[in-house]
Amino acid sequence: MKHLDLFAEHLIDTAAESVIGHGAEQTALQAHLQALTERLAELEQSNAPCDVLADAQLQMARALVGLGRGDEAWSLARTVFDTFIEHDQFELAADACDILFQCNRPESLTALGQGIWLAVTCPIDPELTTELLTHVIEETPDDADGAAVAATTALFLADVRAAGHQREDLMFFATQMLGTVARRHSGVDSPEQLDQWMERLELKEPEKFLVRLRNVVDVLVQDDWWFDRQALQDRLPFGR
Repeated sequence: MKHLDLFAEHLIDTAAESVIGHGAEQTALQAHLQALTERLAELEQSNAPCDVLADAQLQMARALVGLGRGDEAWSLARTVFDTFIEHDQFELAADACDILFQCNRPESLTALGQGIWLAVTCPIDPELTTELLTHVIEETPDDADGAAVAATTALFLADVRAAGHQREDLMFFATQMLGTVARRHSGVDSPEQLDQWMERLELKEPEKFLVRLRNVVDVLVQDDWWFDRQALQDRLPFGR
């Protein structure tokens, strides 16, 4: 009985530590949000450029998500998304999509699809690209092919866009992620089976799996595009 009492006391202590830790994190986030709000006011008073204001608002939206204030975060991030697109700041626009996805609203999947399109089309930070593709994997049923396509794309883009330690870290992460997807999709548990699985799902040729990723994006966005994709591509150096 004494052992059970000690175990119960341990659970209570652990729960208390968790609550205290969460409370401290929320307090820190609230203080950070207040500092960001004051900084934004200063920028507005000094007539800072709109893209500078948008960057400050994006940071505020991220803090609001952390505080569970998704509707407020959505309003901010959705507005600055348009500003970033207008100023060709595509990495920040994709980052805004990541925050919009985390707002957990009905339109969040639409935002995720647009962020993935930007991340794959534009030469942005592959770490952010991997983050966006990871959301697809988490949202996709085990037996669907979309997760396999997303994981393969993450591995491919880490290989061709990252360098140095970032490339090593992202390649390792994406490889582990692909293995996890293969196990849950088809029970794959060996390198030989993984190779056969990738062959069967046509995951070895970028010209094939990137087309399939485009289909995944279309399902997410459902024609509710917030920008002209062709016009954006024409503005890119390699789009001319």
